[in-house]
Amino acid sequence: MAWNENLSGRALEIAAHNASPLRVVAGPGTGKTFALMRRIARLLEQGNDPRRVLLVTFTRVAADDLQKELGRLNIQNVNLVRKGTLHAFCFSTLSQANVLGITGRIPRPLFGFEERFLLEDLGFHDFGDYHNRKRRLKAFEAAWARQQNEEPGWPQNDDDHRFQAILDEWLRFHQAMLLGELVPVTLKYLRDNPGCPERFQFEHVLVDEYQDLNRAEQGLVDILGERGSLTVIGDEDQSIYEAFRYAHPEGISRFHEIHGGTFDIPLSECRRCPTRVVALASELIRSNLRRIGHDLLPKPDNCAGDIHIVQWPNMEAEAAGIAEFIHRKIETREFDPGKILVLCPRRQFGYMIRDALRERGRSAHSFFHEEVLDGNPKSIDDCQAQEAFTLLTLLVNPNDRVALRCWLGFGSQSLRAAEYQSLREYCSNSNVSTKEALDALTNGDLAIQRTRGIRDRYLQLVQKLERLRALSGQEILDTLFPADQEWAEPLRAMIDESVTDLTIENILDALHTNITQPELPSDVEYIRIMSLHKSKGLNADHVVVTGCIEGLIPNRKEDLPFEEQMRYVEEQRRLFYVAITRPKKTLVLSSVLTLPRNLAHKIGAYVEGGDQYSADTIASTFLAELGPQCPRPVLGSEWEY
Repeated sequence: MAWNENLSGRALEIAAHNASPLRVVAGPGTGKTFALMRRIARLLEQGNDPRRVLLVTFTRVAADDLQKELGRLNIQNVNLVRKGTLHAFCFSTLSQANVLGITGRIPRPLFGFEERFLLEDLGFHDFGDYHNRKRRLKAFEAAWARQQNEEPGWPQNDDDHRFQAILDEWLRFHQAMLLGELVPVTLKYLRDNPGCPERFQFEHVLVDEYQDLNRAEQGLVDILGERGSLTVIGDEDQSIYEAFRYAHPEGISRFHEIHGGTFDIPLSECRRCPTRVVALASELIRSNLRRIGHDLLPKPDNCAGDIHIVQWPNMEAEAAGIAEFIHRKIETREFDPGKILVLCPRRQFGYMIRDALRERGRSAHSFFHEEVLDGNPKSIDDCQAQEAFTLLTLLVNPNDRVALRCWLGFGSQSLRAAEYQSLREYCSNSNVSTKEALDALTNGDLAIQRTRGIRDRYLQLVQKLERLRALSGQEILDTLFPADQEWAEPLRAMIDESVTDLTIENILDALHTNITQPELPSDVEYIRIMSLHKSKGLNADHVVVTGCIEGLIPNRKEDLPFEEQMRYVEEQRRLFYVAITRPKKTLVLSSVLTLPRNLAHKIGAYVEGGDQYSADTIASTFLAELGPQCPRPVLGSEWEY
């Protein structure tokens, strides 16, 4: 096969290796995808059944990209290799084995903003403040393994036991599951049923981005690979989900401590980035004192790269300046729009740059779709988006208990948790649904003390649903997500891209799919604008990182204990490292001197001084860690490009 002729020595080692386990430490741009493809190709060339090969990816986009690469190998039955995310595998396994049906669970997923109501309701049970409850929820989703050396699967103390029991009761009452619950449930099923066929269905398990798995996910992978070979590929320096989901950079660096006889193949030469970018990235990541990994090395014959560090007086000037830079480079045919990435720590920066590009006639798409439905609302716009989505959910299914809980709590700082607690106690004791009890309340057939707020909210819901039911699909879309409202734009975009027949069921299904499994196309003809997290796994000729100011890059969490704060800053440094190692030719790092005071507070930036409308900020301290090859920052008004 012609594509075998130019294989590197490292790729050949990976392909030929037959022992288990195998660890490939692959820095950014070092040929990880090529190594994975060669490993799978060799397995199939050796006569292994492709249906007994499992390739685990961290995102659906990565799975799709690897599917395309596998298709180019022209190997018989390569399409039969099982590939996808671990969560998709878990859902398929639990469904096929009817685990959810047997255990009485309903796989209705909770979105980020819906978890806020769950956490508020757990506040009646003495689990600390909201942030403590959220951390304990995150530990539950990691099967209670908070540290790399802890065995996943069991609560660590009495409070964890109690939390798990009360959480399970809330989820069962609301006929729902956490997305992060799929892995612990599957782990428990496989661990407790050693004779189940799912344990032995794979002879070869390959795991991409291993450093981003938590201990529950690592434990699940170990079970799936216990009867065959296990190959893990990752990079400690690119671990960016420790704070979100108890992923541990130690997962890859200490893999050998759990897996005896580990065979190591490091990939350290960056074939993607310009040599100066590699130098900056290497200097940056050395500031992480806890890292064990090796430095990224430049490919000597790569270009030096074009690096700019620019500062602007405010966000408007930054948006206009970055847009003009990109516009001119496209105009002179130095840049191809489809090979430009603009990365932003908050969507407000991205929207302003997108609009400035469109004003100049440039096609630009932003990918912040799910943020308006993720976690605590940071603005009135977020509240409107969450209410509209909840209304749509209840229009499709008026008995959706999670959506009803959310609707009853909207508009109240306390989310009407006390009133709802009284309602839920009545429903549990009387064995009636939430909707049945609310109907009786509003009809005067039932009286529950101190529930006037939720009764009034339910009356509003009944009236709104009645009006919506009289409308067509397009009218419902325009009513719930008005075309002239900026907050509705990303949601409408998801629907426009996915739905041809505008029924309410199709609209809701499109939103569910795009929010839980967002797609980030890599082969496009327009400028892509997204968060730093979303850039993981992508690359482009030209990359602009905006909003490089304290409080955003790095984001900080001062409510954490000191040791956790330091770990979080190291994760933020790894995130910045990921961002600056995306480009093949050009890197621009941009900051602003002032922010609108109300926006700064909303997005968590550090500001001082200023006036009642505007506050002063400073450039990210990460810029000072980029080393001696870092160019001197310039003012936007003096930027020569």
